[in-house]
Amino acid sequence: MIELADYLKTRRSSLSMSLEAPGPDEAQLKDMLTIASRVPDHGKLAPWRFVLWTPDARKTMHQDLTKLLVAKPDMPEAGKKQQGTNKLLHGPCVVAVISKSSNHPKIPQWEQILSAGAVCQNMLMAANAHGFEAQWLTAWYIYDKDASSILQLEQGEAVAGIIHIGSCSTPKKERPRPELGDIYSIRES
Repeated sequence: MIELADYLKTRRSSLSMSLEAPGPDEAQLKDMLTIASRVPDHGKLAPWRFVLWTPDARKTMHQDLTKLLVAKPDMPEAGKKQQGTNKLLHGPCVVAVISKSSNHPKIPQWEQILSAGAVCQNMLMAANAHGFEAQWLTAWYIYDKDASSILQLEQGEAVAGIIHIGSCSTPKKERPRPELGDIYSIRES
């Protein structure tokens, strides 16, 4: 238990641009996905799915998303968005976690979306448990309705996270964390 607590106190993502081969093999990836799916899931709905974006698929998506950016000349911060698009090409393994929340008579969509977020976090920890580094990213195109066909999303689906997994020799730098006193309070009545 102490080892897990120590890990969680120091857990830190590696930047996708620093990830390199090797990435997980098929058996390791399937084990990571199994671990990632063990999250709170009210109603046992599994309101998420996984899609492995192969290097070839990512190249195609990159080209199509770049064309979409060009077709939208009034898009704010197009240069920054192109940088986000370029991140698709980073890392040997990229898995999209797709949220597929639905209207349910007992389970609010919000809880289903939170479950998909928990899957993303578990995916990071599963990658680390297998000796890999990982980063959970999002990008402009997961919010752009015109990009949903490029991402092959079904009606009502959204990308909860793009998980980049690989090896990394670059030391991780700590970032500022909130002070506990700023984010914790006690309600007494």
